[in-house]
Amino acid sequence: MNTMRIAIQGERGSFHEVAANQYFYGLGVDLVTCSSFDLTIDSVVKKTADLAVIAIENARSGSILYNYSLLRESGLKIIGEHNLRIEQNLMTLPGQVIEDISEIWSHPIAIAQCHEFLNRFPDIRLIEKEDTAGSARIIRDTGARGIAAIGARLAAELYELLVLVENIETNKLNYTRFLILSREMEYSEGINKASVCFALEHEPGSLASLLTLLSNEGINLTKIQSVPRMMRDWEYLFYLDLEFGGKNNLYKIFDILNKNTRDLEVLGVYKKRQIIYDS
Repeated sequence: MNTMRIAIQGERGSFHEVAANQYFYGLGVDLVTCSSFDLTIDSVVKKTADLAVIAIENARSGSILYNYSLLRESGLKIIGEHNLRIEQNLMTLPGQVIEDISEIWSHPIAIAQCHEFLNRFPDIRLIEKEDTAGSARIIRDTGARGIAAIGARLAAELYELLVLVENIETNKLNYTRFLILSREMEYSEGINKASVCFALEHEPGSLASLLTLLSNEGINLTKIQSVPRMMRDWEYLFYLDLEFGGKNNLYKIFDILNKNTRDLEVLGVYKKRQIIYDS
């Protein structure tokens, strides 16, 4: 079996790596770490990676609008999705306790996700960094004592840090949805979800009419996101996730969209991943 090259945003130990490990569990994977979402997608476009894993939305902080635009402009296709339960952990060099910590480093979104826990320590400075896993690595590399990082348990394991406090995220049902991107569209067995993008005419009720047509065919709308169109004042692109029951429903979706939208793009057809909540 050939090893797949999977591009992820962030360093080793990031939540992107956790998502990739879970989605491709049991398969041969070689990670291609990238410092930005642009480079992550570009690595697949330029064939230095076979597939990419990118975050698209979070239950607490919402959609990553920039990634919607990157996806459409790249021409890559969604072939899968993965919902990852985000468990944030406070980690530091071994031999320390919480009273020794004067600074906490992490990505601003990770810091925001832990606000209730962090509010208990008003004297600790919160320092925003580019990457959760990168913060952990720097602590390891520099031997920085009195500094803690927030991130995935995988980062603590990779960089030999001690988890001082586990599961410090405020929302215990905090999930991030990741997309699996490829250069080619796939129509595998069990497909039941489509992601599309389109524009509409500037007419009253045009979106409502379209959604009614889809609903009448038993199509379940699970996501709708509007994004301003570049260089076009007050024009928007609509991104929809639609669930369907079989290929006949999929054909009906495409027929309705082709007749009632402009600039239609099919971003992917794939199998829905269920969110499994802890009991």
